Amino acid sequence: MKRLGVNIDHVATIRNARGEDHPNVYNAAKFALKCGAHSITIHLREDRRHINDKDLKILSSNKKIPINLELSTNMKIIKIALKNKPNYICIVPEKRKEITTEGGLNLKNNKKKLKNIIQKFKKKNIRTSLFINPSLKDISYSKDIGTDCIEIHTGHISRLIKSNKNYIKELAKIKKCSKKANNLGIEVHAGHGMDYKTAKILSKIGEIKEFNIGHFIIGESIFFGLKKTIKNFIKIFK
Repeated sequence: MKRLGVNIDHVATIRNARGEDHPNVYNAAKFALKCGAHSITIHLREDRRHINDKDLKILSSNKKIPINLELSTNMKIIKIALKNKPNYICIVPEKRKEITTEGGLNLKNNKKKLKNIIQKFKKKNIRTSLFINPSLKDISYSKDIGTDCIEIHTGHISRLIKSNKNYIKELAKIKKCSKKANNLGIEVHAGHGMDYKTAKILSKIGEIKEFNIGHFIIGESIFFGLKKTIKNFIKIFK
């Protein structure tokens, strides 16, 4: 069965709207795992717009909660991550004014920096992943950089599917990239913008082992509850 990582960033977004502690991020993580999630994804952004340092510390301290920490290449953030030692790391591009992550990393221009960062995490036995566009060149760069995994940015195909537009070319790119990465010994993950329909389509790609989904899960939970929404994705991935 494919793994589901539930991103709880927007639980923190709702909490921060009131400046209090409800809904509680730690409780959300435990509940998501109880409902069938395999890991919890959080993004410690430089502007701390949702998840904050305290959240990371509390979540990472409970080793029964598998944490997948998304972060930029900012060295201050890297140091915080090394101190807290989450189970997994996913390096993502980050722009201060963006609403959400807009695309994959520029691997070509940052190979040396990324390689050095990944080596730091590997010394702490932390699994590393690079958030990339579905590009065969980026798969090759990922191999050179030495990452354990890649997470393919699925934002574009998700938008095409939601808009009822032709997504066949984009799907073919993702399939080719997944196959190449797998052949190179890189574990393949996917994430960004997915809903049920996109998940059903992408779950048929055998090489993809893990899906990380957040915004849709939290949004859908307003109407149907977190438990039911997570269970629906688990059924898809079975």
